[in-house]
Amino acid sequence: MAMKKQHIKLWVVIVIAVVFWTIGTGFYRDLAADSEETYKGLKLFSDVIELIERNYVDPVDSKKLIQKAVQGMVHSLDPHSSLLPPEAFEELQIDTHGEFGGIGIVITMQKGIITVISPIEGTPAYKAGIIAGDKIIKVDGESTKDMMLWEAVRKMRGPKGEQVVITIIREGSPKPIDFNLIRDIIPVKSVRSLVLKPGYGYIWITNFQDNTTRDLKIALKELESTDVPLKGLVLDLRNNPGGLLNQSIKVADMFLEKGKIVSIKGRLKQHTQIFRAHSNEEKRDYPIVVLINGGSASASEIVAGALQDHKRAIILGTTSFGKGSVQTVEALREGYGLKYTIARYYTPNGRSIQAQGIIPDIEVKKRFIDGKDSDEGLLKEKDLKNHLDAEPGKESKSKKRLIEKEDKEKKIDHHKIRTRYTPLTLENIHDDNQVRRALEILIGYDILKNRRG
Repeated sequence: MAMKKQHIKLWVVIVIAVVFWTIGTGFYRDLAADSEETYKGLKLFSDVIELIERNYVDPVDSKKLIQKAVQGMVHSLDPHSSLLPPEAFEELQIDTHGEFGGIGIVITMQKGIITVISPIEGTPAYKAGIIAGDKIIKVDGESTKDMMLWEAVRKMRGPKGEQVVITIIREGSPKPIDFNLIRDIIPVKSVRSLVLKPGYGYIWITNFQDNTTRDLKIALKELESTDVPLKGLVLDLRNNPGGLLNQSIKVADMFLEKGKIVSIKGRLKQHTQIFRAHSNEEKRDYPIVVLINGGSASASEIVAGALQDHKRAIILGTTSFGKGSVQTVEALREGYGLKYTIARYYTPNGRSIQAQGIIPDIEVKKRFIDGKDSDEGLLKEKDLKNHLDAEPGKESKSKKRLIEKEDKEKKIDHHKIRTRYTPLTLENIHDDNQVRRALEILIGYDILKNRRG
């Protein structure tokens, strides 16, 4: 019992710490006015925990109860702030690096079931025959029902050479199938490129991680070193969820010579900064078309917004996600982390894209051969519960109406989804109407320029 009470006290300390961080300097500035109300609230919280632990009909795990209370408090701020349990905190750090140990599948949560989007070519899962649409019902014999997505990811990741058993159900198969897989090192490549036709390059940035800028420089050097000089570039940021802020700034800087790239403004002075472009040794004056869609968020919107405002690129596609906020992650005790929003960011012209997104210069919806619009049903920032407004104190129109998308499950055709692990070849982008349109614009620009010259 003494040990249990010690755990409760430890978690109350974490709750108090999170409350103090959430309130920030405002707490200290208005200490005389607010401290009494704050401590009353914490006393109420402590009383509730004690009563539930003592009298609830079933025994409760006080640590889990308090963790959920903290999570609820942080989630009420905005959809991107959260308390990260040690496992989730570790996964967040892994996602910004270039490789991890695992089986090699991309998964999502569909109707509460862990579902495979695609296996990664050449990995254990790919070689074993796991396919898009497979539903994972067990990992090492443990049911995935009610399992969080990050929990499933963590259970499937692990050191190279270790075995994991995945149980799936597959459409058309009468019973579940077990796959005995040996984990391997899975590379995470955020930049891929190819030549669309002589003189015209294509670069696909799937997310912004530690090595993105380095890999982009390599890709650009390869495209710029071909026999035919580079006349134009298609920069694909579609379905890029973002990542590291510093990497997005460096990427934009590679195509700009001067001026603002992005400014971030927070409540605290240290969270307000302006990031500027620098003159590059390699001059890149060829035209650029940037592709975006509803899955382009955060860091990818910073790059698109900077190039658009400086008239350095034409933005083509559909309106981006609209995540114009900056998060930081603070390490807490016992391996926990707190991810919370510290600032909004603004494009060089002072636009806040929060809950609005980057609007393309040329709207072109991606369509499959069957004529279906692939952008239908994509959730945007404005559809998320508790999303931040574009400006502090100014409520957006989207917040005043009920968004039905939030509670809808969109039907996913997993075979048509291209992820950052999908092989990049001329064949698999041949039917991409947005890439074709971007290439036509670049070729047309070159023809007009030569005629004028």
